Amino acid sequence: MAPIIRMENIVKRFPGGTVANNHVDLEIEEGEIHCLLGENGAGKSTLMNVLYGLYGFDSGRVFIKDEEVRFKNPLQAIKRGIGMVHQHFMLVPVFTVTENLILGSEPVKGLSLDIPKAEQEIVPLSEKYGLNIDPKAYIQDISVGMQQRVEILKLLYRGADIMIFDEPTAILTPQEVEELYKIMRFLKSQGKTLIFITHKLREVMEISDRVTVLRDGRGISTIETEATNPKELAKKMVGREVLFRVDKPVVHRGKKVLHVLDVHVNNQRGLPALNGISFNVCEGEVVGIAGIDGNGQTELVEVLTGLRDVEAGRIVLEGTELTHKNPKAYLAAGVAHIPEDRQLRGLILEFPLYENMLLGYQDTAPFAKGPVLDIKKAREWAVESIKKYDVRAPGVDSAAGTLSGGNQQKLVIAREFQRDPKLLLAAQPTRGLDVGATEFVHNQIMDIKKQGKAVLLVSLDLSEIMNLSDRILVIFEGEIRGEFSGTEAKESELGLIMAGGHR
Repeated sequence: MAPIIRMENIVKRFPGGTVANNHVDLEIEEGEIHCLLGENGAGKSTLMNVLYGLYGFDSGRVFIKDEEVRFKNPLQAIKRGIGMVHQHFMLVPVFTVTENLILGSEPVKGLSLDIPKAEQEIVPLSEKYGLNIDPKAYIQDISVGMQQRVEILKLLYRGADIMIFDEPTAILTPQEVEELYKIMRFLKSQGKTLIFITHKLREVMEISDRVTVLRDGRGISTIETEATNPKELAKKMVGREVLFRVDKPVVHRGKKVLHVLDVHVNNQRGLPALNGISFNVCEGEVVGIAGIDGNGQTELVEVLTGLRDVEAGRIVLEGTELTHKNPKAYLAAGVAHIPEDRQLRGLILEFPLYENMLLGYQDTAPFAKGPVLDIKKAREWAVESIKKYDVRAPGVDSAAGTLSGGNQQKLVIAREFQRDPKLLLAAQPTRGLDVGATEFVHNQIMDIKKQGKAVLLVSLDLSEIMNLSDRILVIFEGEIRGEFSGTEAKESELGLIMAGGHR
């Protein structure tokens, strides 16, 4: 049987000479879940944006059900039954679920929108596919996982038979990932064809029928998933052997660097988020905070960077009182911060790369000469940094918003790792990174540890916590419910306490 999608010899260049897709071939069979696997910047999203009509392409041919097509915009792709769920959702927060779904194809009754009619169509569609979405709910009031369901429902509402998911698990909790897998398997059982863009090997093995590996803009191979394994895929993806565990150096635990004493913090709604948390982080150790998302991790990171004030308690960094101080004071005291949301807290997307690298350095030597910035020196440093940290971009004048999510993360990491901090606060440091980049970041964290620095690691990835941490603190409902040695911690025991159980 002919493939439902065939892409032949696709070439896509961007201004500045970057070749994102270099003569790529791809075949997708009807009714399969097909993974596109590759490093950050390998060309996965670009190839699918070409298929979806978001990008034009320089050469090559695209066939849908053996008919050659060349979409000029996504609307043309939608009419041919292709839909795409983007990594960063295309939803209007102040609109309801129904209002978001009907954008662009609004049903009318006389001179007004016929919202009740749309809701009558949406409810059975939502129930059929097990999405269970309230059509009257506002996007800003529902969880990230539920927002993704709205994006999926939007494709179904528009009649999509071919569904592209671009890094769909990047911002989901483990529980939401499992729910997404169930939905995807059900969509497949209903005859839908799914394309899943990812760089996570575990996801490939869990959900796909076949996998196509891209590297440096080229197609490497297409394989039946059951005929391969993570080690082989990693080598194809990165071009070398990848170690899946990091060697933790033995470092003498030094004096206390961070002292958190009986800290109470409220969340955005004024409700308690942290309830009397106390802990220390010492020189030469990595302390990991393990927990299910929404148990106070975000508020903890914000309060330890001056982004949120405490209701009670104290925060001290090497004798410097930081309680009630602003972010600039935390930075000056020696706190480097990799934020959990790189777009909200880490970057100014409209700024070029060299200006984003300057954030926090703009009033210090060697970049500041009195009130004047040395732009030449800043640009030179940015060039060196993006090369050292393998940030794939056309140049330092490119806007940060034009980079892939993984390369945006590497840009933040490049800036923060070079601060020579007393404390590195790393929140989801490898979110959106491929296996090669993750290995690099983990080794950098170990290097910082060897230098005698203190590291506080906050991650939803339990394997990351266990691999890197010397001590593990388990957080549940704003409280530290358990403390473990990094060498003795067991995943089952950690998971039990993360869910509210007891040792």
